[in-house]
Amino acid sequence: MILEGTYFENSMLHKETRVYPQYPMITSGLMEGMGAVYRYGLRESTYPTLSLVYELSDGMGNKVPPGHYELALSDDRQFLILIESKQPRAIIPVFKVETAMSRESQVHDRKTLRAKKKRDKEILKTNKKRAKTGMPPVNPDQDVYQQADIEYIKDGDYFLIRYEREDVKAWGAIKSN
Repeated sequence: MILEGTYFENSMLHKETRVYPQYPMITSGLMEGMGAVYRYGLRESTYPTLSLVYELSDGMGNKVPPGHYELALSDDRQFLILIESKQPRAIIPVFKVETAMSRESQVHDRKTLRAKKKRDKEILKTNKKRAKTGMPPVNPDQDVYQQADIEYIKDGDYFLIRYEREDVKAWGAIKSN
């Protein structure tokens, strides 16, 4: 569909009615990135988020309602812990853990060192741009790959939970009732 006519042409002259505004504005008139949410907001959790669609139960009357939970791996790597509002809600036994040893092998590799120097330069550039707009700097050490998901396995009638954080992968299972 092609929009033509005076209405469309006149609407592009006003900032309030532009299709794509020049600068994204928050309702208070501040530009995006200048609000307190961006400057003083808490960092995200260091655990991946697991979204439960179904209610989980253990067969003894204990239930975990649907919702969003943080998923943590215990220190001894024997259990996955569902956390809601910094309180543990459920403990799930782990049946398999994998650890990638790629980081230890890449410590003294030339290509990796060059790529790290290049990445550090890019981060410095980005942090300078972010400082101009009042946004907090990017810290690459805090940004880690993390993922959690749950899948229902019909053959065994159980839920399979997969946890990934940096180089560690773990799988746990809950029997469906």
